[in-house]
Amino acid sequence: MQHAVGAPLPPPQGPGNGPVGWSHQAQHPGHPGPPGPPPTSPPAPGAWSGPAPHHAPGPARSRETTGHVQLPPGGPVPLPAPPADPGTGSATLAVLLIGPAGAGKTTVAKLWASRRRVPTAHVSLDDVREWVCSGFADPQSGWNDHSEAQYRLARRTCGFAARNFLANGISCILDDAVFPDRPVVGLGGWKRHVGPGLLPVVLLPGLEIVLERNAARSGNRRLSDEEVARIHGRMAGWYGSGLPIIDNSTYDVETTARVLDDILARSIASPPAW
Repeated sequence: MQHAVGAPLPPPQGPGNGPVGWSHQAQHPGHPGPPGPPPTSPPAPGAWSGPAPHHAPGPARSRETTGHVQLPPGGPVPLPAPPADPGTGSATLAVLLIGPAGAGKTTVAKLWASRRRVPTAHVSLDDVREWVCSGFADPQSGWNDHSEAQYRLARRTCGFAARNFLANGISCILDDAVFPDRPVVGLGGWKRHVGPGLLPVVLLPGLEIVLERNAARSGNRRLSDEEVARIHGRMAGWYGSGLPIIDNSTYDVETTARVLDDILARSIASPPAW
């Protein structure tokens, strides 16, 4: 996500080199019906008179489903079991792809989701934020209470969507520009809305690559070079955080998606501390 933020904090220093960094760190009220079974009557014209569908056996089931869709559980998403096959295999995953504007998060996330052998959805926080048409808090106008409120709302919406997909056996990859030094837009909110089973991975190419990709954008997703450099500098704080980092400066999208899958398989086996 491309946030326009306020005055920059000094960017944390980190090595930032190497292609892949892995840090070690019923009834109406007032009209009660008579006791006992209701009287039988002919069905209304056009009404279904056959047996009840097998997927809706009773009231308890209807509270857990909407049509054929299983609603997300009340509890947080747990970590998946390690896959038996190379890569993530058939594991049902919740992934958060982090990176600055121009890192390629959305492109990589879409390709990774489309190449998996199991159903996988992609949810971009930027897309969800832009559902607001009138009164949209444009990131180019600066970071303020209005934009923060819309960001929190979009993140909560994405979190619910991820849990809903997972409850129905569909993996989900989300993408967002999460800052390591700002709790408001940090990992805590994602963990609260999705759960400890969320697997974060940082996509962090070099500044020159990010500037080049940003220049090819249009509309409110294109930021100034100064803003891009500021966001990129703050993202360097992820080095030494314990999260896996992919420097995709020299990778094409397909290679980056393969590296992402390999890193996620390792994250399942040994989850990062965050």
